[in-house]
Amino acid sequence: MVRKVLMMQSRSHSGRMPSWQAAGTPLALLLVCSAIMLPARQARAAMNFCAAPALQTSERTNADPGVKALVSNVEAHLNDPAHAVSKLHTEGTLPHEGIYDQSVEAEKDLDLLRDAALAWRATSDDRYLKLVDRLLYAWVTIYEPSFNPIDETRFEGLILAYDMTASALPVKTRNAAMAFLTKLGNGYIEQIDAQPRPLTGTFRNNWQSHRIKLIAMAAFTLDNRKMINAAQRLFVEHIGDNIEPDGSTIDFKERDALHYVTYDLQPLVTAALAARRHNRNWLPEKATNGATLGAALNWLTPYALGTKTHDEFVHSDVPFDAKRREAGLPGYSGQWDPKNATELFNLAARLDGRYAPVALHLAPNPPAWLAVCLPLPAR
Repeated sequence: MVRKVLMMQSRSHSGRMPSWQAAGTPLALLLVCSAIMLPARQARAAMNFCAAPALQTSERTNADPGVKALVSNVEAHLNDPAHAVSKLHTEGTLPHEGIYDQSVEAEKDLDLLRDAALAWRATSDDRYLKLVDRLLYAWVTIYEPSFNPIDETRFEGLILAYDMTASALPVKTRNAAMAFLTKLGNGYIEQIDAQPRPLTGTFRNNWQSHRIKLIAMAAFTLDNRKMINAAQRLFVEHIGDNIEPDGSTIDFKERDALHYVTYDLQPLVTAALAARRHNRNWLPEKATNGATLGAALNWLTPYALGTKTHDEFVHSDVPFDAKRREAGLPGYSGQWDPKNATELFNLAARLDGRYAPVALHLAPNPPAWLAVCLPLPAR
């Protein structure tokens, strides 16, 4: 089973095979996995966010249904054309407004990129690698960053795809992707550092969480020390700006919605996972006001478990929230559905096992991509 595969050590280096946390792992398994992962000797990405090695034949046969479904879905899209566009825009708009629909359709490529890279990682089937190469090259050469983090948050899928496949990509694709990620990460850093302090508005709320996620993921996958240091500095600053010592967030205060607490915390947990893969523990990292990401997750936990409930957006001051409610979009009125935090707590469980029971309460199995990417030890 994929969950029984031990996780790789958190650090790997450009140009080397990833290190294995091999205690208790049969030597034969290590040798077979090493043979399958030979392309990693030419690695040009350093994060290795996804820890799972290639599955062996018996593991593929007995893999979780979610894993099989992920691979099957990628198989169905092997010949799809790239939907890369120069601009995405969904922030602040409703379905059928502006380029919302076209953007949503194009963004499916970003999830497909991630899943295709995972399918290649799991099966060593070069057809999936070729799909990654084709889609990745199209996006990094066509798309022009807008530095709107809500429009660009889904680029985490592209970053993960590059991170997993850089070792085996053609030089042309690899170089184009590295240039794109450097431009993306540095552009967001420059945008934030140009703001007056203390940070306010969208440089304090969930928008900033998504900026920091993209910066951190780009920084760690490129192993860019200057960018990594900026990511950590901005992460800690944002924890203090966004989270109170009791764990409540500015988004909850502004929007009166757990929807936005989840949307705020998930990118920060993802950023912390990227840091964890480089032996940096951001979960207990304290801001000057004493706030931590862990405290925010603890604050949300009773709502995720259903011991507390909340009626969404009742006192929101943001007109767009009322506009979405009036348009009948789900989740913008009535009680918050804890299942909306399923992916958040599955990600958090990979930072700290204390959140694993919460994730299990929300769903019996993790999202398929996480089952392949970061399998937890078998229960």
